[in-house]
Amino acid sequence: QFATRVVSCQAAELRPEGGGAPVRGFQVVLEDTILFPEGGGQPDDRGLIGEVPVLRVTRRGPEALHFVPAPLEPGAAVVLSLDWDRRFDHMQQHSGQHLITAIAEQMFGFKTTSWELGRQRSLIELDTPSMTAEQVEALERSVNEKIRERVPVTVRELAADDPEIETVRSRGLPDDHVGPVRVVDIEGVDSNMCCGTHVSNLSDLQVIKLLGTEKGKKNKTNLVFLAGNRVLKSIEQSHSTEKALTSLLKNGPGEHVEAVKRLQSSVKLLQKNNLNLLRDIAVLIARDFKSKPVRSQLFVLHRKEGDSEFMNIIANEIGTEDTLLFLTVGDEKEAGLFLLAGPVEAVENLGPRVAELLGGKGAGKRGRFQGKAAKMSRRGEVQALLQEFISHRSPEA
Repeated sequence: QFATRVVSCQAAELRPEGGGAPVRGFQVVLEDTILFPEGGGQPDDRGLIGEVPVLRVTRRGPEALHFVPAPLEPGAAVVLSLDWDRRFDHMQQHSGQHLITAIAEQMFGFKTTSWELGRQRSLIELDTPSMTAEQVEALERSVNEKIRERVPVTVRELAADDPEIETVRSRGLPDDHVGPVRVVDIEGVDSNMCCGTHVSNLSDLQVIKLLGTEKGKKNKTNLVFLAGNRVLKSIEQSHSTEKALTSLLKNGPGEHVEAVKRLQSSVKLLQKNNLNLLRDIAVLIARDFKSKPVRSQLFVLHRKEGDSEFMNIIANEIGTEDTLLFLTVGDEKEAGLFLLAGPVEAVENLGPRVAELLGGKGAGKRGRFQGKAAKMSRRGEVQALLQEFISHRSPEA
């Protein structure tokens, strides 16, 4: 917590990170703050000003702008509270990035060009087209050795014209930077210009896990990592998944992959057999209709299990020169697929109306109109429409 005063409060809008309509609120400037504004690859802090939640913290020159949903009185004394869990997580990830970046450059000459602190995992963009599994393993081993050595992490401030700045690793200062330059030192390992929040000793990182690499932009490589509590959460999640799979598959963790492969093979075989049976059923349904001494001009069929191929086989077998077919598959009261087949002119006329009645969309050509239906429960209305159409056709037609 931190006691301070409100300097200004102005009406403002906040665009949610996940998109959507802007949120109305207020931008508050305080005399000083312990909430970090987003920058340097690190997300912002969260917390409270009194009882009012801080939804976003951004930087405008030397000022931190706190976005809040309720107004605060300028000049009022307030107590600022920090969401420590979020802050410490960001400290672990950011200091972990500095350590990985420094060791990767020392060991392999791979320079870091950017990084991203994500909600579940973080990425370091390395200026190399590839990185071997052996290099990843060696890097992980080296960074964790430094953590076990309890190396101190310190912060110092230099004047903007201090010649020592030239010796510090940096990607340059922002255009609107004012005041001293902040340098984060990992003793004997790295010295880096940085505005972010960090641990005071590498031992606070607990452990770093490198999850592997992904292909990056412009011939670069993204190194994926977890640090500190995120490693523990990942292990807990993996263990829970492992326990659930052990219960479902009735075997030990070492046999899970083979068990899933066997299940996939069984499912593929069953799907193939089911498809063949559906095709046979479609042919039998069509032949049964054709065998009747007097054929109806309208053929209507619904089946819960089926697909577009099932319906088209029936239409092919029956033939659509003299018969109008309305076929549907899927849940009777929810969504599914439909096919209207028959004389070209009739289908062109009725197809869009059928799709509209079923609350769906479709397209057609050469006497077939098919698509998705959102309201299968309205099949009866479609059947009535088709029956009325047939009853009004002349015998010649």
